[in-house]
Amino acid sequence: MTRRFDAVICDIDGCLGPESTAPLEADLLARVAEYNVRAKRDADRPVVTVCSGRPLPYAEAICRLISNDALPCVCEMGVWMLDLASHEYLMDPAITPEQLAGVRAAQAWIERALLPHGVLIQPGKSASISLWHRDTAYLMALKPELVAKIAAEGWPLRVSSTVAWVNCDLAHVSKASGLARFKARTGLVAERLAGIGDTTGDMAIREHVAFFACPSNAQPELKRHADYVSPFAEAAGVLDVLERLRG
Repeated sequence: MTRRFDAVICDIDGCLGPESTAPLEADLLARVAEYNVRAKRDADRPVVTVCSGRPLPYAEAICRLISNDALPCVCEMGVWMLDLASHEYLMDPAITPEQLAGVRAAQAWIERALLPHGVLIQPGKSASISLWHRDTAYLMALKPELVAKIAAEGWPLRVSSTVAWVNCDLAHVSKASGLARFKARTGLVAERLAGIGDTTGDMAIREHVAFFACPSNAQPELKRHADYVSPFAEAAGVLDVLERLRG
């Protein structure tokens, strides 16, 4: 049986895992791993890889958990591409030492100005900053201050947000730039790619694939761009989509 697509590019939070701090559904991820083992052996279905804003170590753990050692993954919102097949950790070559210095300067200011107010920085990131606070409304209200400070200092960062995080990313690095690098490295083309996402940040995946799906918990704005919306949430929704993508 010939498969329609060669790869499924899947977000992590809100798809393979919950947006909250709830436990990963290990039994469902084990089924994704079984799917990947079959994909590599029988070639009747696409291999599942990830594209996420999560730090590289977390993305690597998820790839190992779902048995993806066949295709690179994109993580830290495009900063890194991890290729387990060749054991390479590849930072976007468009990131300069000067830009990394700007990220460090911005983080030092955030540590001085915002951490005393309960803002936390997600550990493990190399060229971006992700912020969390137990009061999400308070955190989101900090965005104008962040935008103004970044502009005043000339730091090369853009400010965006997800369900519970505020992200400061290099202006020229994104999931889209990471996926462009993924396609260049693998030789895969949009016509042979499918994608799964849950927030508007995953429009970058939508724009790089021929078929795009969402779990039921996806933001309504993103669902409007989907070819299929699963009636199931998060990892159960991903499995539902994967069954539809079998050859």
